[in-house]
Amino acid sequence: MLVILVLLTSFLSFLYMTAPSIRKFFAGGVCRTDVQLPGKVVVITGANTGIGKETARELARRGARVYIACRDVLKGESAASEIRADTKNHQVLVRKLDLSDTRSIRAFAESFLSEEKQLHILINNAGVMMYPYSKTADGFETHLGVNHLGHFLLTHLLLERLKESAPARVVNLSSVVHHAGKIHFHDLQGEKHYSPGLAYCHSKLANVLFTRELAKRLQGTGVTTYAVHPGIVHSQLVRHSFLLCLLWRLFAPFVKSAREGAQTSLHCALAEDLEPLSGKYFSDCKRTWVSSRARNNETAKRLWNVSCELLEIQWE
Repeated sequence: MLVILVLLTSFLSFLYMTAPSIRKFFAGGVCRTDVQLPGKVVVITGANTGIGKETARELARRGARVYIACRDVLKGESAASEIRADTKNHQVLVRKLDLSDTRSIRAFAESFLSEEKQLHILINNAGVMMYPYSKTADGFETHLGVNHLGHFLLTHLLLERLKESAPARVVNLSSVVHHAGKIHFHDLQGEKHYSPGLAYCHSKLANVLFTRELAKRLQGTGVTTYAVHPGIVHSQLVRHSFLLCLLWRLFAPFVKSAREGAQTSLHCALAEDLEPLSGKYFSDCKRTWVSSRARNNETAKRLWNVSCELLEIQWE
């Protein structure tokens, strides 16, 4: 027993000593384009923290006018203040957006459209993970409502401005866990069977399917769209799961930083000659394989129609 304990201790010590090299190996791709963004307008949801904040920081550094759209305005202002000081770009603005409430989404869109005549990049970054069963203000299961339906409605409301500003891009953050997801049309709200982990997986599959169908409908408009897996990132997304918080703390030296996690979002927002890959799924700054369910055009179309029905919108 003592020998096993010594060996385990030695292994863990070695693992942590080599952590910087291991993390560098798993850090993934880097956005290498030097595209600058003076005069460009960007909206990023959930950019008050984590991947979204680092994405906002880099886009502001390149000269864009960046809107941080988030539920907690105080945290948003704190993040914006930090980004302004770091980048010397004072065009970093904060606006309230609660993706769990369609009234808030509509209010944000109405305010933005009255304020800005252009929109070049929309990054649907915000999300919830492992949330205990609950419903949004509109009665949607929270993962579905926030991660999919909220961004679906926001994109719908801002799409004409994106078209008017073309070339423009929509980047949807998904996850590799979409491979475990399935769209249960008979139980979309999880009222019959619910698992926080699977609900998250289902919503991430919905993000990929939405991107796929959106790309088809945007052909010829000058607006393109991409789904992104940021990697396993140290962020606040796991805050609703005690086990994941514990694992994240234990393996923090090995997972991506928020800055590293932002690279694929930046790549899809900025990289030149990416238009032919509209609708595709990216990880580590390159196109990556998706699950068979994520390639199902009939499911994508049906999810689109059901989403419109739930949100009571017409989107042809």
